[in-house]
Amino acid sequence: MWWPNGWITLIPMQPRHAYVHVPFCRHRCGYCDFTLVAGRDDLVERYFAALSRELERVETPLDLRTLYLGGGTPSHLGPVGLRRLFALLRERLRLVAGAELTVEANPLDVTDDFVAAAHECGITRVSLGSQSLDAATLVALDRDHEPDDVRRAVGLLAAAGFAVNLDLMTAAPGQSLAEVERDLAATIGLVPEHVSVYCLTWEKGTAFEGRRARGDLNATDEDLERAMFEAAIDQLTAAGYEHYEVSNFARPGHRCCHNEAYWDCRPWEGFGPGAARFDGRTRITNHRSTTTWMNKVLAGVDFSGEVDAMTPEAAARERLVVGLRRRAGIDREAFRRASGCDVDAIAGPTIARWIAAGLAEDDGRGIRLSRAGLLVSDALWADVL
Repeated sequence: MWWPNGWITLIPMQPRHAYVHVPFCRHRCGYCDFTLVAGRDDLVERYFAALSRELERVETPLDLRTLYLGGGTPSHLGPVGLRRLFALLRERLRLVAGAELTVEANPLDVTDDFVAAAHECGITRVSLGSQSLDAATLVALDRDHEPDDVRRAVGLLAAAGFAVNLDLMTAAPGQSLAEVERDLAATIGLVPEHVSVYCLTWEKGTAFEGRRARGDLNATDEDLERAMFEAAIDQLTAAGYEHYEVSNFARPGHRCCHNEAYWDCRPWEGFGPGAARFDGRTRITNHRSTTTWMNKVLAGVDFSGEVDAMTPEAAARERLVVGLRRRAGIDREAFRRASGCDVDAIAGPTIARWIAAGLAEDDGRGIRLSRAGLLVSDALWADVL
């Protein structure tokens, strides 16, 4: 933190948030570049052994406000595997009263037995990788479920009292604006507590990017992409969802608390291949290869893949970017207290340019992106970082 005499060292806080990566899927979608292995259930036993070993670095059990199980597809472990996972975690990762516990799930995995196991494990929130409620769009996205699988899963989860998030993807190959609008209406009709809307990205090394390079697939025109995102904003907010972060919409009281910890730059822990942990200044990411992570952990050698030790100014710039992703934006005084930096000292000219271009708004106390800024936000961050 900055004081008149210079920088002082911040005392690290014990993390109150943790992420556990479960890398297994039955099928890798063509657009996916996540850390996962598909069709390799023979590695599950080795994964549990490595995860158990990695958890040993937590000498004092953590009292968590949020725990997020992502992937991959954690639900692919099945009811028995889910119970086994929590039996392993609860010795080191303890949940405080009222904690948010999220698990990502494939709609095909949501059965009565899965719901029962999720209840036993204390899960409060299920994030479904639905992506669409249109059969043709699901085929275009290389998904392995159908619209009725999503409807059935939401019905089971809602009846059991879980908060439900639905992921919705736009700009799928060949998708029209009208199809996105129908998808949004169908999603809203299922009354999920939370909706995350993502535009398809063409990541290097994925099957989709290879097909695009060969001319088999075409990316959606940028103007159409923006129209799709604006449709999402308009339809979801009209239906009572709060647009609280670039890609995220929630009914009142149902924001994702775990993600908000990331956007607040609070310390968090991470376990499993590709998982990251953060102490407020340094981010350490585990090796992304599932098998390499397993081998290194079990051999007792360093299993980190990337270490990002930020300077105080770099950490402040990252805080500014993640803060501006939120619709509330950045409060100058709160930012200064949290980072030790003044917003205008590190990014004043850049912000002034954004305001002049109609991409940001400044009321003197705080700064937030305008709607026009939201539509091009990914292109803005390099100006700050």
